[in-house]
Amino acid sequence: MTILPQTDIDPLRMTVNGPVLSPADAGFDDARRPWNLAVEQDVLAVVEAKDAEDVARLLRFAGPRGIPVATQPSGHGATGRTAGAILLRTRRLDTIAIDPVARTAKIGAGVLSGDLQRAAAVHGLTALPGSSPVVTVTGAALGGGLSWFGRSFGWIADSILAAEIVTADGVARRLTAESEPDLFWSLRGGGGDLAVVTALELRLHPAPQVFGGRQLWPAADALQVAEAFRSITRTAPEALTLWLELLSFPGADPMIAIDSTYLGDTATARALMEETDRLSAPLSDTRAQISPAELGAITAEPTAPGPGCSRAELLTGLDDAALAALLDEPISPLMTLQVRHLGGALARPSDSPHGPLSEPYGVYMFGVPATAALAAAITRKQAALAHALPTSGRTPLSLLDPTKQLSDALPEASMQRLRRLKALHDPDGIIRGNFGILD
Repeated sequence: MTILPQTDIDPLRMTVNGPVLSPADAGFDDARRPWNLAVEQDVLAVVEAKDAEDVARLLRFAGPRGIPVATQPSGHGATGRTAGAILLRTRRLDTIAIDPVARTAKIGAGVLSGDLQRAAAVHGLTALPGSSPVVTVTGAALGGGLSWFGRSFGWIADSILAAEIVTADGVARRLTAESEPDLFWSLRGGGGDLAVVTALELRLHPAPQVFGGRQLWPAADALQVAEAFRSITRTAPEALTLWLELLSFPGADPMIAIDSTYLGDTATARALMEETDRLSAPLSDTRAQISPAELGAITAEPTAPGPGCSRAELLTGLDDAALAALLDEPISPLMTLQVRHLGGALARPSDSPHGPLSEPYGVYMFGVPATAALAAAITRKQAALAHALPTSGRTPLSLLDPTKQLSDALPEASMQRLRRLKALHDPDGIIRGNFGILD
């Protein structure tokens, strides 16, 4: 591990108000670990910013010394590309201010999705949450961001109204589409490689009623469940979102589930999904009217860090051959395989680096690499499934695995524009995102 000289550590500690941990300090290893414990992060030091001014101080310290700064509020999405960098944690920037009349929220960069949902739900509003309540909203938005309500309202990034950032020179700025359109565009799904975001202003959306939950069946019913999922999603209104889940947990029989949310009343939701009522009785059905703050309970993803090996692909369709590829063999050694219904507002024009998401479905494959042999087997299974499915060759940025590059998510025209912006705003490469523009 590279060591930051004491002649730099001491001045760094005097520069920022938040904690600074070096490899010689107790707690350093815990502080530098990402959410995915299968990813190793070699960093010079970890800085916990106390506020936005701490971020500016750090960049003014690091820039003249040529030391990169890698920002991770919670460590989600880490790729391990941090060697020689100072790791900046912004999770202490956790303020939330809701304007229920304007339907907006101003949040610090460290605010978790579940915390924003709880604050917005009090007013009958919702942000655009994904499956996990412990992902930071800013991190998701910088990657474009897929959510339960993306079919109704588009990318998470489409709801960004303004951003407070610090550029590589240590200068704090507030961006809007009118004040600095190019840099503002880059933050709405272009990754975190151009500036450090300290706060976002977001559009919230009305959610007076939300229906959602999970229907779970044994694997013996997999084909019928998958066909029902496909049938319902062909005509589903934008307010209805379904995710098909193949589950293979250690010590349990394989199962299949349909997770769903509907922005509306129970009767309408059940009518739209009545095809599932004609299937065999499910093992469980948790669907009910819920608060927008309870969406994280649908998939019940882990809320503590752990090792993982994932791969995501966008699908051009879900025909019989695709269903056969998904169902004819057990998904083991994968633990979960999720097929998300996309489309709706996600497919409409978006002034963001990714642009419209034309593919109607996406697949996300996940396994736990408990051993090196198991990690290799998981990777082979993911590759085999990707080869057998009708993939488009693109992956949403927020679902990229550490082996990929930014160009695997974004169109070439967007990459060229981002490269020009990187040369203009950070020519020395001081800001380092999980996926670098110039990698």
